[in-house]
Amino acid sequence: MPETTETAPAKVPRAATRPPRTTLRPSPRRGPSLLRRLTPWFFLAAPLALLVTFTYVPVGNMIFYSFTDWDGVSPDRELTGFDNYRQIFTRPELFRVFFVSFYYLAASAVQIVIALYFATVLSFDLRFRNLFKGILFFPYLVNGVAIGFVFLYFFQDGGTLDSVLSWFGAGSDHAWLGDPTSANTSLAGVSVWRFTGLNFVLFLGAIQSIPAELHEAAQLDGATRWQQFRHIIAPSIRPVVSLSVILAISGSLSVFEIPYIMTGGATGTSTFVIQTVKLAFQFNKTGLASAAAVVLLLIILLVTWIQRRLVPDEKVDLV
Repeated sequence: MPETTETAPAKVPRAATRPPRTTLRPSPRRGPSLLRRLTPWFFLAAPLALLVTFTYVPVGNMIFYSFTDWDGVSPDRELTGFDNYRQIFTRPELFRVFFVSFYYLAASAVQIVIALYFATVLSFDLRFRNLFKGILFFPYLVNGVAIGFVFLYFFQDGGTLDSVLSWFGAGSDHAWLGDPTSANTSLAGVSVWRFTGLNFVLFLGAIQSIPAELHEAAQLDGATRWQQFRHIIAPSIRPVVSLSVILAISGSLSVFEIPYIMTGGATGTSTFVIQTVKLAFQFNKTGLASAAAVVLLLIILLVTWIQRRLVPDEKVDLV
C-alpha cells in the first residue's frame, strides 16, 4: 500500500482573519443654526428699541431743531443755519452763564477732597464708623427739591444761618442770596453738602476692594497712614477718581434743581440748563434752546475726551 504523507494546513496570517478596520472620521462640525445666531438679538430687541426711541431719536431731533427758529408750537420750521450757535457765543447774556459753572466746579473739587479724606479715614477700623458713613451719605438720599426749600429758609434774611451767627456775636444783615457772588457761593456750598456722599461711597467702595494683605504687609513694615494712602490707596482708586472728575465737570455744567428752586436763576445765578429751559418754555425759542443743549453736550464730550487722553486708565498691579 502506498505510503501517505499528511501535510499540515497552511497557516493563515492573523491579519487576514481579522475583519477590516473602519476608520471613523469626525463629521464636520455644523455651524450654528440661524435661530441660535438670532437668539441674542431677540433679547436685545426691546432694550435697543427703547434706547433708539427715547435717546437717539430725540437727540437727532434736537440737532435738527438747533438749525431752525422753531418756537415749539408752530408747524413751520424755518432753517436758519448756524445763526443759533452764533448767538450763543456772541450775545453776552447767553454766554455769561458759562462763568457761573466755575463756582460749581470749585465746589466739586472741594467735595472730592472731602469725600476722599473721609473715605480713607473710615476705611480703617474706627469706632462708630458705620454711623459716620450713614451721616455722610444721608444728604444724597434727600430729594433735591426738599433740599432747595430747606436751604432757602437757611439763607434767607434772619433765617437759620443769621440766627446761628448771632449766637457767636457775628450777627449779619447780609443778604446771602442778594448778590451774584454770595448767592453763587451759597448755592455751590449746598451742592457740596448734597453730593459729597456720592463721591464718598464711590471712594469707600474702591478702597475696600483693595486686598487686606497689602495693608497688613504695610503695617508690618512700619508704614504710616499717609504712606499707605500714597503708595497703596491712591494708585488703586485712580480709575474711580478719574470717574469722579468727569462727573464733577459734567455736573457743574448741568446744574439745575438747586438754583432753580432757591433763586429761579435770579441775581446772576442762572446756570446753563436754567437758561436753556427758559429759552424753550418761557420765551418760546426752541431752536435756540436746542442749540444751547447741543453746545452743552459737545462741551461735556470734549472735556471727557481730553480727560481720558490726559489721564488714561492704567491697569494697577500692586502685588
